[in-house]
Amino acid sequence: MSPSDEKAWRCSVCGYIHYGDTAPEACTICNTKSIDFKRIEVAIRPEARAPGKERVLVIGAGIAGISAAEEVRNHAPEAEIILIAKEDEFPYYRINLTRLLAGEIEEQVLPLRPTDWFETYRIEFMKGVAVKDLVLAEKALRIEDGTVIQYDKLIVATGAHPSIPPLAGTGLDGVFTAQTIEDARDILNTIKPGANVVCIGGGILGLEAAGAMAKRGCHVTVLEAFDYLMPRQMNPAGSEVLKKHLGTLGIEVLTSAMSDCLVGDGHISGVHLKRGMLIPADVVLLTAGDRANAELLQAAGLAVNKGVLVDNFLRTSNPDIYAVGDVAEHDGIRYGAWAAAMYQGKIAGMNAAGIPTEFGGIPRSHMLKVLGKPMLSIGVVTPPDGSYHMIEDHPDNNGYRMFMFRDGCIVGCLLIGKLKLLKAVRKAIQARSNLSELLGQKPTAQDVADFLSAM
Repeated sequence: MSPSDEKAWRCSVCGYIHYGDTAPEACTICNTKSIDFKRIEVAIRPEARAPGKERVLVIGAGIAGISAAEEVRNHAPEAEIILIAKEDEFPYYRINLTRLLAGEIEEQVLPLRPTDWFETYRIEFMKGVAVKDLVLAEKALRIEDGTVIQYDKLIVATGAHPSIPPLAGTGLDGVFTAQTIEDARDILNTIKPGANVVCIGGGILGLEAAGAMAKRGCHVTVLEAFDYLMPRQMNPAGSEVLKKHLGTLGIEVLTSAMSDCLVGDGHISGVHLKRGMLIPADVVLLTAGDRANAELLQAAGLAVNKGVLVDNFLRTSNPDIYAVGDVAEHDGIRYGAWAAAMYQGKIAGMNAAGIPTEFGGIPRSHMLKVLGKPMLSIGVVTPPDGSYHMIEDHPDNNGYRMFMFRDGCIVGCLLIGKLKLLKAVRKAIQARSNLSELLGQKPTAQDVADFLSAM
């Protein structure tokens, strides 16, 4: 029987492909019954490769994809590894784009790895290549020129794309996102000292971009729809400290500011708010969050929510496909953070190489750059209910620190100004250290800081 004549059956629940004359009695992955399998056409059955010499495809060359490919090579010396990137660039530190915008670094220091890294690790790098679709029945993907590439294991690290507000005028000249190195180049080629720049969105990217534009001599306004800055990473008290600091940099912050439309005749000239204000703008940066680049896997029938759903091994609903970084959702969380993307990439790489390794989740952690006042947000920063206990203070009258506890354990922390507790806090939260004895003494924030420093 030739491969094209062989019958194949797809589980309609999890996407598992079974080869044989009849559907299996039960799915080996999700245990659903035979009736839930549908006959599918198969042009090519996946090639059989010797153990240890499997082909691993990685889509996406950010830190998650690079970490995954690197870890596959570390544990599978003979594996064939292909890394596919949509951007026509060598992999770079995306988190440092705002530092590039601020003039703190040059483009030459952005690359993630030396140019000879791919040769050293024997990784085939296909840049400037878009993946058109997945062909699950053939364990293959099709790129935009029609070429089909088969895989044994696939790691998807396609990241996220900017969330564009549903506003009229987003297509005007002078309106940018700040997601890629090409975006950064376009912004730098457009702005001039004294220009009015409006950042729509007061999250981490919006504030770092605002700080960068202020360093370039621009007049900057930040518009945040929520009633305080960085609602996902901060509480109101910490946000107020940061807002005052932004004022010292010449950055105006408007909260509860809902944009109505962008106005201009060909080129942006202002942002109109629902409250009736018109904010002058020569440049607008859309920095209102992002969304997972999950379309490829969703179109293939894999389970997707806020991101592609993955289990503790970072497997999607198809057991031969992993998802990591900003595109992945694990246990209800899409991390959207550099450290988590790197960590997940390493774990998926180990699993794809045949080394079973679980990802148990990590505390969500974020840091601010560019603004001249460092910030760390980790774990729970706003109490969801009465079972949480918060201890806070304002050291030196220009900083802020908050420690969140639940059941005697520290579960979150917010530091603004000084980050010398960074390592100790992360260690205590990840270890679920119990501080019940200290809490029984009704400690101040300084007492907590001293205790953590001594751990």
